Amino acid sequence: MNLTFACPQCEQSARVDVEPDATELACPVCNATIAIPTSAFVDGEMQRCLVCSSRDVYLRKDFPQRLGVLIVIFGFAASSVTWAYSRPIWTFAILFATALVDVVLYLVMPNALLCYHCGAQYRGLPHSDRYAGFDLETHERYRQQKIRLAQHQRTPS
Repeated sequence: MNLTFACPQCEQSARVDVEPDATELACPVCNATIAIPTSAFVDGEMQRCLVCSSRDVYLRKDFPQRLGVLIVIFGFAASSVTWAYSRPIWTFAILFATALVDVVLYLVMPNALLCYHCGAQYRGLPHSDRYAGFDLETHERYRQQKIRLAQHQRTPS
């Protein structure tokens, strides 16, 4: 499995390959080591984040969201132009082609697992379809926690 994470020591982005029997992660930038919790894998399935030990992870497609939005915007803009020139067949053809590209990309792109707490990204994880998708409530809980922690650190004691 491939892991992309922000090193807790140097805060630089790092990408490493991890074996299921590994006991620690090594940052390729600063050579700091992160101990992998012993309960991280149960029966070959990841139970918690290897970087921060959080159990809150979610599944999403490993596809750049900005590119997806760009495809939708292109389809909308191109179909708007053809609609303005009274070409409804071309308009619907562009919209259907854009939807087809979206469906094909959804079917072809692999899954990635992300940690809500630290943002670590796991690629090539076996049995990734067993994990749940994005949950806004969990995301908001971690977002609010980061805001409160930042406010507490700025407040002089």
